[in-house]
Amino acid sequence: MSFVRELVCSRCGRSYLPTERPVLCASRDLGRLDVVYDYEELKEFLTREAVSRRPWAGGVWRYWELLPAAMEFGAPFDEGLTPLFCARRLNDHLGLRRMRLKDETRNPTSSFKDRAMAVGAAKAAEWGAETVVTASSGNAASALAAYAASLGLKCVAFVPENVSLGKAAQLISYGARLFRVKSVEEGRDPTVQAMLRAVEEFGWYPCPSFGPFNPYQVEGPKTIVYEVAEQLGWRFPDAFIVPTGSGCLLAGIWKGVRDLVELGLVEGEMPRLIAVQPEGNQPLVRAVRKGLSFSDVVPERSPKSIASGLLDPYPWDGDAAMEGIRRTGGTGVAVTDEEILEAVKLLASKAGVFAEPSGAVGVAAAVRLQDEGHLDGSDEVVVLVTGSGLKEVEKLVPTVGEIPLITPDVEQLRRYLGT
Repeated sequence: MSFVRELVCSRCGRSYLPTERPVLCASRDLGRLDVVYDYEELKEFLTREAVSRRPWAGGVWRYWELLPAAMEFGAPFDEGLTPLFCARRLNDHLGLRRMRLKDETRNPTSSFKDRAMAVGAAKAAEWGAETVVTASSGNAASALAAYAASLGLKCVAFVPENVSLGKAAQLISYGARLFRVKSVEEGRDPTVQAMLRAVEEFGWYPCPSFGPFNPYQVEGPKTIVYEVAEQLGWRFPDAFIVPTGSGCLLAGIWKGVRDLVELGLVEGEMPRLIAVQPEGNQPLVRAVRKGLSFSDVVPERSPKSIASGLLDPYPWDGDAAMEGIRRTGGTGVAVTDEEILEAVKLLASKAGVFAEPSGAVGVAAAVRLQDEGHLDGSDEVVVLVTGSGLKEVEKLVPTVGEIPLITPDVEQLRRYLGT
């Protein structure tokens, strides 16, 4: 049973029936095909009580009525259902008493991208696709490769030339065909260019974590909002702090908020949505801070940051992301690489969460937002920690310093301990 009514292009407004199997808008205008559900019919089935009676298992399919793929084609991974908790030592250190971490490093391939690819890959399997293809900095590709392996799909992944070793190892181990792509034009993502040409040439099913190239995977990340609302007793926090590259995650968070409001599952004010980007790649944040429209967003010519997962030069889903920020009274913030590395250390040493730089930017942003007066100690804030530090250990090892090599001699140990 499906509650999907239609898919509508976010650019030209062209409408498609689910039976037409749309992936890209026929207008080729880079519009995202937004999935529209029959909320009135859903209200009869999807209630707080109905959801609460379900076992806390099943991954994103716990909320199957609000997903566009058939649950029986999903992989048996139990992605999602990640913990939401207050890290008291971290909160005390930052002065944000009610900050909560949503730890997405607990997903099967150690990033939130599993939510997206759970749905995107299930749709590919439902349609009988043989090969899925993606453009990614690494995490989305790793997730798609894992789900493809589970479902018996071939996977081809285009990644940046400097992809991290951890992500590359994951991809190859899952059986994906991996290609590093050289940058040939400033302000353009070469991995996206390679993917689109491959789709045209070979007819593969595209499944990157950008809405304009696959409308189904965008629906996966919105389950973060459903879980947070349920974990908080069916209410919203005051704000979500969201690491942002292409804008897909923030677009999903905004969609999840709207779903719950439309269905009456959560009442009260919507949470403020706050986008975080690194200073070396902030086209969306710059536009938000200047009050520009999405059409005025200028791609970053030469994105640079230690947060490699947030280096999309153009925010493909920035229209929905910016709408969410505007409609909820949110904002955008850019953080330096130094702030990001400090956030990695704080998350690990004060909360016991080992995050990659891209996954830790939310904590860096919380500090900056507090300094700027956008947050205070009374705000209940949910920070999304989106990916594991094991993904990019080569970037973090230099921050550790020299590791002592000793013999099993207690006196030598004392010298190092300074006792």
